[in-house]
Amino acid sequence: MQPFTYDEDVLATLGPVSRKKALEVFAGTDNAYSLAKKYKIKTAFGTDILFDAKITSRQGSILAKMVRWYTPAEALEMATADNGELMALSGFINPYPGKLGVVEEDALADLLLVDGDPLENIKLIEDPDKNFLIIMKDGTIYKNALPK
Repeated sequence: MQPFTYDEDVLATLGPVSRKKALEVFAGTDNAYSLAKKYKIKTAFGTDILFDAKITSRQGSILAKMVRWYTPAEALEMATADNGELMALSGFINPYPGKLGVVEEDALADLLLVDGDPLENIKLIEDPDKNFLIIMKDGTIYKNALPK
């Protein structure tokens, strides 16, 4: 499912027709996630609006909004382990062959070290420039802001 939630910043980037459609979708989002949670339906995190250059930097804040329906731990698991399981289901078209969503030997190594506990304060993921001390993708460290 795509987490469409009311956000004036996002709506401001849309034209009138798209804005009207978005408002209709927002109205059903709460019901969809409430039902998924109630019936224990596994969901993954993702959205095509993240490919909009203006909105991409806000993906952490979009994930943080999932605490309307899930605990911070459930939201983070959805965006990591559950997404890894979903990718594995795509078989030969899987863009990331290998183990995903786990921290173990031979898994693809995408890791974040957060300055704080996102389980206690999910809003930490809203500002990765400030709060992500280490960013590692495919085993390569792209950011290391730890004191030397």
